[in-house]
Amino acid sequence: MTDLQAVLDSIHKELAPRIGEGKVADYIPELAKIDANQFGLSVVTVDGKVYNVGHAEVPFSIQSISKVFMLTLALGKVGEGLWKRVGREPSGSAFNSIVQLEQEQGIPRNPFINAGAIAVTDVVMAGHAPREAIGELLRFVRYLADDESVTIDDRVAKSETQTGYRNFALANFMRSYRNLDHPVEHVLGVYFHQCAVSMTCEQLAKAGLFLAARGSNPTTGHSVVSPKRARRINALMLTCGHYDGSGDFAYHVGLPGKSGVGGGIFAVAPGIASIAVWSPGLNKVGNSQLGAVALEMLAARTGWSVFGD
Repeated sequence: MTDLQAVLDSIHKELAPRIGEGKVADYIPELAKIDANQFGLSVVTVDGKVYNVGHAEVPFSIQSISKVFMLTLALGKVGEGLWKRVGREPSGSAFNSIVQLEQEQGIPRNPFINAGAIAVTDVVMAGHAPREAIGELLRFVRYLADDESVTIDDRVAKSETQTGYRNFALANFMRSYRNLDHPVEHVLGVYFHQCAVSMTCEQLAKAGLFLAARGSNPTTGHSVVSPKRARRINALMLTCGHYDGSGDFAYHVGLPGKSGVGGGIFAVAPGIASIAVWSPGLNKVGNSQLGAVALEMLAARTGWSVFGD
């Protein structure tokens, strides 16, 4: 039996001299202020045990990791009909590419690139005012994490709203192809707030535990999605969860995962555990540089890769 705390402690000790590597997401002014010299790692097993190391209790902006929770909500509302609006293929392009969206006539390649996530947000908004849709997501994430203290960082949301010109372009482009039903400024208002959800590594790992446990959260007893849907969300994370670095992440780590430019990575060892790592410095494709290294070390030392040990 692997001593998980010892594994986490050893990873933290080995990476300590490298904490601060990478470049924070300075194109979002509020994220540019984050101290890069932080590293947290949390593992929550399907039997409810929690293992933490480093800054696992420090809240951070989960950014694109929120797309996993919005996708879960959208599938709950429209089921497989969602795939008429967004594809399921890896992008191979930057997460905010306009060129690809034009080539594919306003249908985003997958739900985890920005255009795809904006389309998913539009689906979740059906019948809701923007404020209600934001509230629905926050309630859902708190329910998943079994923690009412999860919040939205309004300063980050405002910062993104003021600088999100590329996202406005993507949304207007999709609207021109009738792939957005709501006004662009309303959809993006929700989108920027979902990206500004603030959580600790432990809260994030707990919130995503249902994806490690066949769709149910074993610690709360809540059934969230069917086993089939959990499996499919995991498949999308494995193939599309890290933008054009998804193949590299699958090659090195071998776990379904979703990254965010806040420096967080959420990962799933199906049937075993939910994992969240945070280190704000990013690599060239916008994923946490040390976070990815830590997950590779964790997968190697536990044998958790979905491709075998």
